[in-house]
Amino acid sequence: MTIAPTIHIALFQPDIPGNTGTILRLAACLGAAVHVIGPEGFDLSDRALKRAGMDYLEMAVLHRHVNWTEFDAWRAAERKRLVLLTTKADMPYVAHDFAADDILLFGRESAGVPDHVHEAADARLAIPMAEGARSINLAMSVAMVAGEAMRQLAWR
Repeated sequence: MTIAPTIHIALFQPDIPGNTGTILRLAACLGAAVHVIGPEGFDLSDRALKRAGMDYLEMAVLHRHVNWTEFDAWRAAERKRLVLLTTKADMPYVAHDFAADDILLFGRESAGVPDHVHEAADARLAIPMAEGARSINLAMSVAMVAGEAMRQLAWR
């Protein structure tokens, strides 16, 4: 089965190269684009990123944005809906109706996203977790939510 790119995954100032590499590999396999919003907490040529992404990095569609302001201006010009995944949301991601060309935004592993990014989001979604759990690994979170979005959009 071949699928057309329908979603965008955005990483706000990612900290861990292995997570970013894994996400780039996932996106390459799903036909999704990845947007890295800087500044990153590592060099994008990092060995750990390459080890996690393997040869899929060559297939990945990667867009780098120097900072939030540049990314948000691009998003506004493209008229794309921003869907923020956050532990501070009440709506579970499986209850959301994803649309083609949504941008799934994931925060920094160490700190999430600042308030002004929360305010810019068109939707705020959470991954329900067991009582006492703080967060799920970033790459795992991206896989869960991107899988649901692709199920709704492309895997009918």
